[in-house]
Amino acid sequence: MREKIVQTFGRDQLGSFAPQFAHLNDDVLFGEVWNDEALDLKTRCIITVVSLMASGITDSSLSYHLQNAKAHGVTREEIAAIITHATLYVGWPKGWAVFRLAKEVWKEEGEPQTEKDRYQSTIFFPIGAPNDAFAQYFVGQSYLAPLTTEQVPVFNVTFEPGCRNNWHIHKADNGGGQMLICVGGRGYYQEWGKDPVELTPGTVINIPAGVKHWHGAAPESWFSHLALEVPGENGGSQWLEPVSDEEYMKLK
Repeated sequence: MREKIVQTFGRDQLGSFAPQFAHLNDDVLFGEVWNDEALDLKTRCIITVVSLMASGITDSSLSYHLQNAKAHGVTREEIAAIITHATLYVGWPKGWAVFRLAKEVWKEEGEPQTEKDRYQSTIFFPIGAPNDAFAQYFVGQSYLAPLTTEQVPVFNVTFEPGCRNNWHIHKADNGGGQMLICVGGRGYYQEWGKDPVELTPGTVINIPAGVKHWHGAAPESWFSHLALEVPGENGGSQWLEPVSDEEYMKLK
């Protein structure tokens, strides 16, 4: 006979404030549905994880159900396959968000963390893959994670310490330009002929079309910003010379 699921969280948190809700949570959802033997507990765990993922819920409740899935036999290989499969139906950003939680739950004891892993744990958005398509326009290693390509395209761009892009200009016949929203680490933005501006989480930079500029990490810090492409007519980027080491190393 399989173990009986017993839940008291509803009453512990809401027993006096919302007793009916607490009853439905503890006695109906967990007491009856989770204990229905038509499905085994491992299958119920998988269904629950995918349902929360599809709804865009990536808070502590999903962490709890990922831990529950692991406790009921879902392996690291299986959860990776489950999340990958679901991502193709519910969306790429949701997959990235769930993978971040799952990696923590299935992390092996003593598993070494890279500097990249440690930095990823400090920011909400995924670092993404190496930015190979634009590598020729960067000094150092950068990464790119497309968050959405609909309506207003949004990308999370991450720079390793010392990485920066070349001077460049966003061009458009009308409108255009770019917005940067800093989400992690420390970096810099500079317009031609002006002093560099330090970038920290929460800093927002508006870059009109036609302005020559560069942006990237501080010399000893990882850095991430969201890049929002402002709609414009016949828009594009003109890439120019790199930021010289001499000028860059003046930054602190």
